[in-house]
Amino acid sequence: MTRKSNQKKSRKLWLKIPLILIGVIVLGVGAYAISIYNNVAKTVNEKMHESVDSIDRETTKKKMKATEKLTILLLGIDSQEGTSGRSDALMVLSLDPTDDSMQLISIPRDTRTTIVGKGTEDKINHAHAFGGTDMSIATVENLLDIELDYYVRMNMDGLSELVDELGTITVDNEIAWNDGTNNFNVGPVELDGDQTMAFVRMRKQDPNGDFGRTSRQRQVIEGIINKGASVSSVTKINSTIDILGNNMATNLDFDDMKKLLSGYKDTRNNVVSYQLQGDGTTIDGIYYLIVTGEEIAKVRGMLEGEV
Repeated sequence: MTRKSNQKKSRKLWLKIPLILIGVIVLGVGAYAISIYNNVAKTVNEKMHESVDSIDRETTKKKMKATEKLTILLLGIDSQEGTSGRSDALMVLSLDPTDDSMQLISIPRDTRTTIVGKGTEDKINHAHAFGGTDMSIATVENLLDIELDYYVRMNMDGLSELVDELGTITVDNEIAWNDGTNNFNVGPVELDGDQTMAFVRMRKQDPNGDFGRTSRQRQVIEGIINKGASVSSVTKINSTIDILGNNMATNLDFDDMKKLLSGYKDTRNNVVSYQLQGDGTTIDGIYYLIVTGEEIAKVRGMLEGEV
């Protein structure tokens, strides 16, 4: 074999080596992506997915397939009372892809209303304690005269793990206060997991009481949505979904979530937050928030895009 022939083979070999390395990297990344996809699908469908009788699954799937407006109930459950405890946070999320807008409506937990299935008037956050997610859904639908498409139930302590996994979230704090461990100054505040829990649970130092607390809960939800949507590290996906799998339940399945991400992702760019308003009163020694029919009509109009 001539020297010239050997040189040609050597050049070909050095051309092949980078191509082989690139091929190995591509295959490795592809295998990792598949493993992430499979883990997310399995976690959502086997650990997080929980059907409810109060929502017609076929109707909601048709609405999502047609990329129609969706209404989602967000329930934050006090983990100290277990999964059947009272709903510490109660919000209705409306996603409208036609104008890429999102309405986030908070319902104060002291709101007095008829508990559907119980037949009595009580604080709305008691519905979950009496009859779980189904009773909460039916009660909110009855209060606001709306139809809910999906629900997401979150263990409140899971927020701490989730925020730590995302890194931090940023909220716009409206009042300065100190809980003995953390200083919360007015303006943009960066929160880790423990600080997030302190931020959403403080009430006594807030002149607006539970209204202020509910407002902070909305800010945290918005902060998590924005940070979660902007997380660039693919390595966080598996760990994040594992945290959600241990702390979250929803009637969304994996296919629903994929459609939600593809068809509704831009709704977060135009968020309107509002809290149901009312007057406080005491009945038989128990504090309630009384909401007028006019206020209910206003909120229903916001959710339906009429306001």
